[in-house]
Amino acid sequence: MPTITYDGPALSIENKRIAAREITDTICRATNLQPSDIVVVFKENAPENVAVAGKLIADRKKI
Repeated sequence: MPTITYDGPALSIENKRIAAREITDTICRATNLQPSDIVVVFKENAPENVAVAGKLIADRKKI
């Protein structure tokens, strides 16, 4: 069973539903596997737990 991991900012439950369906559909088309073969895992990271270029995302200025 392929496992696809989303590792990023928090998503609403509706966005997770959409992403899970679309990710599964795409992988099935690309691999000829069945949807029941695909596992999608959501790992959400708060902005204070992720740094880019040495700075926490929570500390970056909003544009």
